[in-house]
Amino acid sequence: MIRQKLRERLDRLRRKPSRLSNDADANVQSTQAPQRNLLAPTISGPAPSVPAPSVPAPSVPVPSVPGSITHNQTSTLRPAGDPIDKTGIQSNQGALLPGPKSNETSSSTTGSHPDTVLISSDLWSAAYSEAVRSFGKDLDVATLQGKNMEQLFKQLEALDKDSTQQPGFQRGVGYLRSIQVPLERFKLALDLTSPLATGLGPTTSVVGAVRSVTAIAITFATADREFAKQIGEMLEQISYIDDCDTLGQQSDKQDIHKALVSVYRKMLMFYQAALEILSKQGAKLMLKMALETHHLPQLVQDFLRHADVLRKLVQKATWEIVEDIKTMLYDREIAIWLGSDKMSDQSQYHASLQDLRADRACEPLLANTNFIDWYNAPEFRELVVLGQTGCGKTVSMAFLVDSLMKMNEHLIPQPKICYYYCRGNETGEAVHIISSLILALLGQLPGLKKTFFEWYKQAQASGCYDPATDYRKLEEFLELVFQTLNRQLFIIIDGLDECGRGSRSTLLKLFKKLSQRNTRLKVILSSRPQEEILTQLDRMPRIFLDTNVTRDGIIVEKLVQKRLSYLSNDVAEFVIQVLSRKAQGSAIWAKMVIDLIEIRGIRAPGPMRRFLEEEPLPKGLYELYNTLLSRCTADDFENEALAHTALRLLAVSRRPLSILELAWAVTLGATKEDILSISDLTILVDYQRVMSLIHPFVTRLDFGDLKKRQVGLVHQSVKEFILSECDPTPPLLLSSGSRAFHKRHIGQNIEYMEACALEICVKYLLLEEIGNQTLFSEEQIAIEELPQGFDLFDSDGETIEYDPYCSWDAGEENMILYDPADRGFGEFFAYASCYWVDHLGAVTKEPQLHLPGIEKLCEAGSTRIHNWIEQNRRPGCTIKPRFEFDASLYDPVTIMSLYGSDAMLRSMLEESDFNSMIFYNRPILGAADQIIQWGDLSRLKILFLDDRVGQQLQILDFFLLLMSRWSYPRVQHQSWDLAFDLINQMLDLGPAIEQWGNELLCVAAGMGCMPVICRLMMRARRDTVLRIELLRGAQREQGTHSMDKPLHQSIGEAVWCNHVHVVEYLLGVEGIEAHIAYLNSRGENILHLASRYCNPAVFRILTPRFQLSMQQKDNSGNTALMRIMTSSALLQDRLESARILLSHAATIQDYGSQDEQQESLRMAVRLGELEMCDVLLSIGRADPRLLSIRNNQGEMIFPGEITDNEGLLPAIVQLLRRHAGTTSLDTDL
Repeated sequence: MIRQKLRERLDRLRRKPSRLSNDADANVQSTQAPQRNLLAPTISGPAPSVPAPSVPAPSVPVPSVPGSITHNQTSTLRPAGDPIDKTGIQSNQGALLPGPKSNETSSSTTGSHPDTVLISSDLWSAAYSEAVRSFGKDLDVATLQGKNMEQLFKQLEALDKDSTQQPGFQRGVGYLRSIQVPLERFKLALDLTSPLATGLGPTTSVVGAVRSVTAIAITFATADREFAKQIGEMLEQISYIDDCDTLGQQSDKQDIHKALVSVYRKMLMFYQAALEILSKQGAKLMLKMALETHHLPQLVQDFLRHADVLRKLVQKATWEIVEDIKTMLYDREIAIWLGSDKMSDQSQYHASLQDLRADRACEPLLANTNFIDWYNAPEFRELVVLGQTGCGKTVSMAFLVDSLMKMNEHLIPQPKICYYYCRGNETGEAVHIISSLILALLGQLPGLKKTFFEWYKQAQASGCYDPATDYRKLEEFLELVFQTLNRQLFIIIDGLDECGRGSRSTLLKLFKKLSQRNTRLKVILSSRPQEEILTQLDRMPRIFLDTNVTRDGIIVEKLVQKRLSYLSNDVAEFVIQVLSRKAQGSAIWAKMVIDLIEIRGIRAPGPMRRFLEEEPLPKGLYELYNTLLSRCTADDFENEALAHTALRLLAVSRRPLSILELAWAVTLGATKEDILSISDLTILVDYQRVMSLIHPFVTRLDFGDLKKRQVGLVHQSVKEFILSECDPTPPLLLSSGSRAFHKRHIGQNIEYMEACALEICVKYLLLEEIGNQTLFSEEQIAIEELPQGFDLFDSDGETIEYDPYCSWDAGEENMILYDPADRGFGEFFAYASCYWVDHLGAVTKEPQLHLPGIEKLCEAGSTRIHNWIEQNRRPGCTIKPRFEFDASLYDPVTIMSLYGSDAMLRSMLEESDFNSMIFYNRPILGAADQIIQWGDLSRLKILFLDDRVGQQLQILDFFLLLMSRWSYPRVQHQSWDLAFDLINQMLDLGPAIEQWGNELLCVAAGMGCMPVICRLMMRARRDTVLRIELLRGAQREQGTHSMDKPLHQSIGEAVWCNHVHVVEYLLGVEGIEAHIAYLNSRGENILHLASRYCNPAVFRILTPRFQLSMQQKDNSGNTALMRIMTSSALLQDRLESARILLSHAATIQDYGSQDEQQESLRMAVRLGELEMCDVLLSIGRADPRLLSIRNNQGEMIFPGEITDNEGLLPAIVQLLRRHAGTTSLDTDL
């Protein structure tokens, strides 16, 4: 029935006029001209006329092929109802003879033929011509002339009429009908009422031959019943000749051509035998004889056998066409139902990924243990590839698709691979994915198209009008198919996170169901590591695409070589180096930056370096991030508030946050209602919601540890995106504007985010619990005093060596930890306490908005400031603090001076009431002290020159404090000029410093503070009043800074403290004589003071300028020389100092009295210092005889008790005797 319907449809198509070529149109217009086939071979000599059909047959152009017709030749289509072409085929005699001609392309029936036969006309004529030529000389061409045949036929009818006057042909028709031969069902080439009415035509044409054979066969049918049946079969088989074009399509099948040649040969043999019978007298007798000899029946049998082969071949070709048509119908319907554009889009996208891909960067996937186990497993397995936004998951999945195709190429049966890329929007819907997988499966297994077609129709019949839109129905089909497929199947889906929650669940459940139908199913998925997805994936084996510098370099190198091949080698290498370092795993960022370089056409090294230093955010990446954010928040205003708060906090956070830290902070920052306590906030926190809103933008997370500090932005480009989101007109995407404006705009956006972070931190630290209870319990305070980080009872442990490169986190790894949340301080307390001061320093706009909260947070002596400072000392939450930070020293202005911006500090100095209880007494001086120790010295000028509080620093105590901290080794500053320049500021302010200038100079000299001394002396050169104040020699008053030591003038203070450089500088000051001659309250001069350290350098520069007597005594009766001998300094320094002093005394003839010399020598001898005795005797010219006494005999002796050092007594006595010129020795006395 199908074949019959197709015949009828093609017959209708034949009746429709076709588009004609110009030459064909010209032929059609000549309706009076006899119609003939221009493709038929012609024979020489006059051609017999053939009646033309009343309506010209439409013709179509036949394409020119080698050995075929030319472009202006046409092939005529047969009108409907005409079984074979009625056009007379003119062939020349040479065409009927054996042997090829110059323009012929026909092939011998006995020779080998190529798969495709090139014919010079229609396939019937070509086969018939080849059949005629195959006879060679055995066939008389003259017998094929149409006139001879028609004449014989007319004579046969005239002579052979029966009594009813009925011709033999009519009797044959009647006889065949009487034996139930259905002639009406056959396609006969002539009129059954009278064959001559149709015109037999010459048998040199295929039409004439078929008509003639048909007419003869019907006429001969009356000869014998059995023969008549054979004739009926013969007529039926002849009708199949018309189907050789396989239902109207041009066929180039060699098997049909060969069979058709064989059929024509047998037909011609029958025709030739029949013609011999008809051309002889007694045709009936001859026919009878032929039947008895089985000659004609045998020819008919041979014809039937070859015709049956032809029929089967035609049926085979017909069924192939039918199947092709069915397939086309299936394809058309399936394309309408499932959407053929889906697979086209998928294929095109896969091809684009192939072009983009750097295979070397993806090859480690194949070596991954989880992939190898997945591929080699004989049963159902799933595998997921996880990676952050833009890390190259999609390209990696494309690589796996192609790799699996290669790996499975030679397997039998060959596994089938269905892949799909989810790209957002409708591509992430389950019905879209399942329908695409079905399309991919049908494309690889065409035999399933009929199954799907029938299933679809049955589903429609059961009440589901459009099964393609019902994922449940599509699942049913997949389950049905998978149950019948006994081969390995691979399903690869990229972008599971692009699917909605419902679609993800549907797909994962579907894979489980399909695995039960086909245990050889293998599935690979890719996704961002979102918590909800990881939970759904459960224990599925995973491959993580972590950041890898080598992988980034390979990707960047491939992109540069492909897209920036025009760059010079040096510039290209520079681009590869910079982008590889900055990519940080974001392949999509690297690609889009390279695309932007190509768009802008940057080539020179300078512009390229400037471009890469700016780290631009490509427009395409901005749009991608914006789309992801919109999709995550579902454009809901509350979700958007949470997401924007989280991203802004992450953009300016000083360290990675924990999941809970971020969730608590975001909830506090985005919630509009008042939250006063930790308990109020706890109720509102939903960390899973917060993370689901921002998951494409953050680093890979371990959801098994919610307190782990791990949440950060996935790439610097995300921060650029967040910065641009702070303003409705993203400056990064503007095409105009100066670089300065651009940077200023970005700076403003950063400050806005810093202000948001500051507000969240301060708001958190002001919650009730933080101000009402202490952070540490008594047990924790006791633990703090214990050694941390090693076993107290391990006596065999190795010595721990100091590692200068060890980080704090590594150093605190084994220390005892605590959790502020356990004390009721919540999850965000640690970050807020440690880093709110960092955010404070970044805020300059509208500082007055933050002051009330900051003042309350830093109230002097409060539990709140104690708690957050104690936590600030412990960023790692270790019991042992990292650094010193005494909360009792700090109040709001001190904290603001150390950590606030200049604008914030000025605002507090202007707005705050420093007499309130939240500040300490003299808060500005306390703040200055902390600045000098820990802060930025430029802040001192802000305090010092402030109109409201500057007077608190314009006093001596401030400068004394400054010098004291300057001299303290712990306090380090790269430059102190900013602080000491305040001396000049003080001098400019007025006469206040003139009241205590001398005191400042003396203290500076004692501290060795040359910056103060030099500034004072330089100003004194042009300021007479200051000069007088500095160089006055009056007695100094005892102050709190003197520490009960006797006060001296500037040089004496410097000498006392052994500041040689200060002494040397002051000695060079004009008018310093009063300070040189100054005696302190103890009667000590500068030489007495110098004996404290016995620094020879000091004595060397002092003694030339000292105008008083070297033998001057202090209130205790000691000279400078005596003080040298009793000094605790090193012996060598004392000896050298004594030599210098005695040498100068000898120069100025200041030896002192004999009593003074005797006392000095006596002291040296008593101390047992042999070398000092020698110095006194040799340089000081002391007379040893002054120490001797004479005995009764008149001898000079030295008493034994003269020295406390009995061991040195003989040597000292010997020295004294040598210098006294005596030789006797008596040590008994």
